[in-house]
Amino acid sequence: MKTTLEQPKVVNHEAWVAARRDFLAKEKEFNRLRDDLSRQRRELPWEKVEKNYVFEGPKGKQSLEDLFAGKSQLVVYHFMLGPGWKEGCPSCSYLADHFDGMLPHLAARDTSFVVISRAPLAEVQAFQKRMGWHFPWVSSSGNDFNFDYGVSFQGPKGSPITYNYQTTKLGSEELPGASVFFKNPAGEVFHTYSTYSRGLDMLIGTYHVLDLSPKGRDEEPSKGMAWIRHHDRY
Repeated sequence: MKTTLEQPKVVNHEAWVAARRDFLAKEKEFNRLRDDLSRQRRELPWEKVEKNYVFEGPKGKQSLEDLFAGKSQLVVYHFMLGPGWKEGCPSCSYLADHFDGMLPHLAARDTSFVVISRAPLAEVQAFQKRMGWHFPWVSSSGNDFNFDYGVSFQGPKGSPITYNYQTTKLGSEELPGASVFFKNPAGEVFHTYSTYSRGLDMLIGTYHVLDLSPKGRDEEPSKGMAWIRHHDRY
């Protein structure tokens, strides 16, 4: 989609600065609201992880505790790559293009980041190699992790499922999400937060850059991310 831009009025510098200052006040209020929402997110209750999940990764079998890699915090991205899929979801791949650069910065704040998919490890690694990514990526093909955290589903198309804490209809066996965990000094692991759908926007740096531009995201409302391609197919 290429939007024909309807150009706003053109004004002199003084009028431009006045309009920008007015809008700056709204931006500052938005930032205050966002900071408060983040505070409230951190105050949400936790739930203890009781199940023993074992994943397949480049280092062999790894438990959920192992994925913390010595950190107390773990962020998981649930990547849509199901068993037998020829390639990963283009939209998840769009997000994943942002992951490698943030890893050292997350590690500096006591946070590990891992991508998890239900496809077998060999299929995960083949797609990761094609895309040139290096972030940690493990397979949950041998456990219920994806089902338990609301991103993998079974049943006939159109059957009712719960996704993003709402009842909807099954359209795909895999859907995207992110989950956050904390491990205390005693080694206990807690699930602190999960988000899905538009809640994942905060992970997409490209979107936030586009939001600064005159055309914005330039998406058709009814199609959303349909314009996105794997980065080797533009």
